[in-house]
Amino acid sequence: MRMSARVTIFGMKTKAAVLHGVNEEWKIEEVDLGDPVAGEVQVKLVSSGLCHSDHHLRTGQSPAPMPVVGGHEGAGVVVKVGEGVTRFQEGDHVVTAFIPACGTCEPCSAGAQNICDEGAGLLTGLSISDKTHRVTLNGEGLTQMCLLGTFSPYITVNQASLVKIEDDIPLQQAALLGCGVATGWGSAVEIGDTKVGDTVVILGIGGVGINAVQGAKAAGARYVVAVDPVKFKRDMAEKLGATHTFDSVEAALPVVGEITWGRMANVVVLTHGEMKGEYVAEGLSLTGKGGQVIVTGMGDYAAMDVKLNLFELTLLQKRVQGAIFGGAGPRTQIPKLLDAYRSGKLNLADLVTQTYRLEDINQAYDDMLAGNNIRGMVVYEDSDY
Repeated sequence: MRMSARVTIFGMKTKAAVLHGVNEEWKIEEVDLGDPVAGEVQVKLVSSGLCHSDHHLRTGQSPAPMPVVGGHEGAGVVVKVGEGVTRFQEGDHVVTAFIPACGTCEPCSAGAQNICDEGAGLLTGLSISDKTHRVTLNGEGLTQMCLLGTFSPYITVNQASLVKIEDDIPLQQAALLGCGVATGWGSAVEIGDTKVGDTVVILGIGGVGINAVQGAKAAGARYVVAVDPVKFKRDMAEKLGATHTFDSVEAALPVVGEITWGRMANVVVLTHGEMKGEYVAEGLSLTGKGGQVIVTGMGDYAAMDVKLNLFELTLLQKRVQGAIFGGAGPRTQIPKLLDAYRSGKLNLADLVTQTYRLEDINQAYDDMLAGNNIRGMVVYEDSDY
């Protein structure tokens, strides 16, 4: 049932990919978009990444009030600024951050912007600024995925959900920094704390896993092992830094043991598109003494079962660590990633394996589920505005 909320007065019409119910297809609708209120910014988007997390809305694994405008990985140019906005002005280039960072709550003040208290409202559909809906359809308030809704060429969002970037960065590629790149890279480098000489194993090579590969390589890992059943994805992992690739955990296990002289991996990153409890046990089987398994992939919100060997967990002092946005705040992580891009350590161009019009979004997700893409991307054209 939709949460009750007053709805703001709207300033323009635009189109959006809207999900009306679980297991339904995305539908392109003309919606009303509100002008920025105090603390908000309106952005004309250039592109939006197609992340598996949006598909979780469709399967019901991530509960959100329906209807919902999908999308949380975008980049564009500021076109309107609301009262009291101090971080942005018209013409600024920005990347969306799927975790808002208010800068003043207890986690933000402690340097943990990626678990900002405002994140509690990610799937409520209510804006941070005034707890109303900024997007409506026929007078009904719509949820904006992660307070963003980038499956639309225009968004009106709180300034806490944006990061300003320099104008020399290609905006189409920069969209990936708002989720896939930051989450994957940070899982290996930040919360994973990969060190020079480490062995890192990544299970699942999609839009997040491929960037865990890049991050592990940049951090100086000796061995970067990528595991995925799709050959195309394994080939891409080799191109972007993997030293070894395998189609299954069973195939990887003996080789990881051999190349590390039995010590196994220091860090194992789980980036499956749909996390399941048994994957944790698989990750731990690849992990050495004192090592850690980073759980990055999203699971069903109602799933409670995790499989692991408690004897092994205790006696070998292994760790299982959850991670969101790679364990780093968007305002610190995204500028660092841009520096990595400029220095040649981060490849953005090869991450997008196919582009789509917004009208082709259902085909795009069929391609994702079939394993045809590392990251698909919606690119907005003049006719979309």
